[in-house]
Amino acid sequence: MRAMDSAISPSPRIHPLAERIRAAAADKTPLRIRGGGSKDFHGLALQGEVLDTRALAGIVSYEPSELVVTVMAGTPLAELEAALAAQGQCLAFEPPHCAAGATVGGMVAAGLSGPARASVGAVRDFVLGLEMVNGRGELLRYGGQVMKNVAGYDVSRLMAGSWGTLGLITEVSLKVLPVAPAEATLRFACSQQQALQWLNQWGGQPLPLNASCWLQEPGQTEGTLYLRLRGARAAVQAACRRLIGECGGEPLPNDQVAADWAACREQALPWFAERSADCCLWRLSVPQTAPVLALPPDCTGPFIEWHGAQRWVQAPRGLGAPLQALAASVGGSATLFRAESAGQISAAPVFDAAAGSALAILHQRLKQAFDPEGIFNRGRLASAW
Repeated sequence: MRAMDSAISPSPRIHPLAERIRAAAADKTPLRIRGGGSKDFHGLALQGEVLDTRALAGIVSYEPSELVVTVMAGTPLAELEAALAAQGQCLAFEPPHCAAGATVGGMVAAGLSGPARASVGAVRDFVLGLEMVNGRGELLRYGGQVMKNVAGYDVSRLMAGSWGTLGLITEVSLKVLPVAPAEATLRFACSQQQALQWLNQWGGQPLPLNASCWLQEPGQTEGTLYLRLRGARAAVQAACRRLIGECGGEPLPNDQVAADWAACREQALPWFAERSADCCLWRLSVPQTAPVLALPPDCTGPFIEWHGAQRWVQAPRGLGAPLQALAASVGGSATLFRAESAGQISAAPVFDAAAGSALAILHQRLKQAFDPEGIFNRGRLASAW
């Protein structure tokens, strides 16, 4: 992976959108980078003229034998996944689409991963390199199409989760993986404490664990843990026999649960859809070893994705401070993921580092380096940006 340093110079190629970005920087006109708009629900009020990326579409190169694909940022995510599936390959981190029209650039910028993150890695772990236009209108390339160990700032991965605040991603190279030869899903009736105990125990053993979720349906006295295993056929079969014998797991048909795992990735299971009108969806990113959390009153949940290191909670917007304090007490953070109603942009900053903290200062320095006039996605993560 290529590192960021002062020796890297702009590419001699002129990008079609570079002139518009330079003009916006000169006039200090904010630009709102937007692909399919599938994640417009997340973050602060969207500001600026729309900079549409959908014209930047197409797969530039794909070498199935090398497990690498290079694709333009405006390419529909569904189109890329279909091309990979035709070769028996996939994006192992299972990026959520959130809505129709999701693009590859938006996938990287959002940095959101599916329920198997702890097993396979997050979006940033699969970004090999990218091309971008910074706030000066310069076309820059970082990384490449191979994995290397280097010193310095890894800009390619830095862009994952930046929500377009550092620059316009125009092209990205991704590592892809073969589809696992075998898969199985087991269901266990258990309490939240038992589920966490089992998952932490199994996580330290040579089992082909891939994804998991635990929830307690309304009216139930006990919760349900769903565990997905993926890997070599013999390993999956042996793990199923062991877990069924030791813990009473019940196997579920793969064709029955495939849609449920996809819905889990999209936060579209009934548990999410039944949120009351006065509740927001909060994401608590906490260590996998975190214990059962004593949620404030008037909260529903949690819905636990242990392999995603996150717990979903439904709660009114006013409970943000208690939830953030609770997550911080176990070494995590809480983010308002969706507001009370669809299409309503949250008033709570996504980036909540304390002013003057080392993290806040680092983010401000990065913003200054890549987008000195502050034109990109102003207000998306924090009011200061």
